[in-house]
Amino acid sequence: MLSEQSVPVVRATLPAVGAAIGDIADVFYRKLFEAHPDLLRNLFNRGNQANGEQQRALAGSIAAFAGMLLENPDERADVMLSRISHKHASLGITPEQYTVVHENIMAAIVEVLGDAVTPEVARAWDEVYWLMANALIALEARLYAQTGVEAGDVWRSMEIADRVEESADAVSFVLRPADDRAPAPFRPGQYVSVQVELPDGARQIRQYSLSAAPGRPDWRITVKRVQGDGQPDGEVSNWLHANARKGGVLTVSAPFGDLGLAEQDGPLLLASAGIGVTPMLAMLDHLAAAGSARPVTVVHADRTPDTHAHRQEQLDLVRALPDARLHLWYEEPGEQAPEASAGRADLTGLDLPEGLTVYLCGPVPFMRAVRGDLLRRGVPAEAVHYEVFGPDLWLGQQ
Repeated sequence: MLSEQSVPVVRATLPAVGAAIGDIADVFYRKLFEAHPDLLRNLFNRGNQANGEQQRALAGSIAAFAGMLLENPDERADVMLSRISHKHASLGITPEQYTVVHENIMAAIVEVLGDAVTPEVARAWDEVYWLMANALIALEARLYAQTGVEAGDVWRSMEIADRVEESADAVSFVLRPADDRAPAPFRPGQYVSVQVELPDGARQIRQYSLSAAPGRPDWRITVKRVQGDGQPDGEVSNWLHANARKGGVLTVSAPFGDLGLAEQDGPLLLASAGIGVTPMLAMLDHLAAAGSARPVTVVHADRTPDTHAHRQEQLDLVRALPDARLHLWYEEPGEQAPEASAGRADLTGLDLPEGLTVYLCGPVPFMRAVRGDLLRRGVPAEAVHYEVFGPDLWLGQQ
C-alpha cells in the first residue's frame, strides 16, 4: 500500500495526472523508443503504437492502479494485474526492463506537468510506479517458476505439423516441438505468443489462443487475418497466412493467460464472438475428452456462418457433451443456419443458474455488452472472466 505521506499527495494530484495521462503516455513512448528503438521493432506491437491503443492502455492501467491504492488500500493488486503479468510473461519481460520503463515514465511526467512536479509529487508517483512494477515482477517470477523456465526464457521452436483453412480469413496451425521435448502443459483457454521476422527485419510478436485441448503431443492455434478497415493490416497475421506452411518452423512461447478453465463442477457459460471462439474450443474439447457432465451453455456471435471459424467443430463438441446447449447469432444467417438467430447476441432469454461461471472472449464491445447483461441479471462480477488480445482498453472501465 501507499505510504502515509504519499496518500494525500497522490489523492491531490491524481485528477491532474489522470487528465494528462494520455499526453504522458505519448511522451513516454517517444522517449522510450528514441533511447531503445529495438523495443519497438522486437517487442511492442507496432500496429497498436501507430493507432494509439497501447498508449491508451498504459494510461488506463496507471490511473486504475493509483485509484485502487487510494480507494482499496488493503486489497492486493494481484487480481487486477494478473492479466498484464501473463501477457508480460508470454513476451519474456524481465525485471531489468522495469528500470528502463521507470526512467522514461518519470521523465515524461516531468516534461508534461512541468513545475507541478515538485520533489514531493515526484516521490509519491515514483512510489506508485514501483508498487505496480514490483507487484508485476513478483507475479511474473511466479509464472516463470511455474512454467519451469528462467525469467524471460520462454521461447522454443515449433514445427508446423499441419495447416487447415478454417474459413476465408482464418487458418489453423498444428504445432509440434522441433526437438524431443514434450510440449509444455497448459490450461484450456490459455494462449501462446508467436514471434516472426518480417521483411524489414523486425521481430514482431502476437498472442494466439491454443484452440484444442491440452494433453496431446501437439498444440493448435488459429489465426485470423487482420485487415485494417482504415488502419494498417495486421503484420503478423498476414505474414502467417502468406508464409507459414506445413513443415515450417515458428518461434513460440510457453503457454500463459489467466482465462484458463477452472476444474470445478458448477454450470458454465462460454460466450464468444468472431475469432474469440478459439479459447472456448479448447475448453469444450477438454470437457468432452474428460466426459464432463457439467451444464454448459455456449453462446457464439459471428457475421455469417461462413466467417464462423471451426463452426462444425464447435457444433460437434457441444453435441458430444451430455448437458450442453449452443446458441448462435449471425448478423447475416442466410439459409445455412436455420438454428441461428439473426442479429447480435442477446442473452435475455437464457437461463442463468446459481453458481454460474462465465468465460468471455471477443471484441471488447461484445464482451462489455454481455458482461453488463450478466451483472444486471445478478451474476457476480467475480464469476465473469475474460480475455483481451491487444492492449486491454477495458481495464479500469468495468
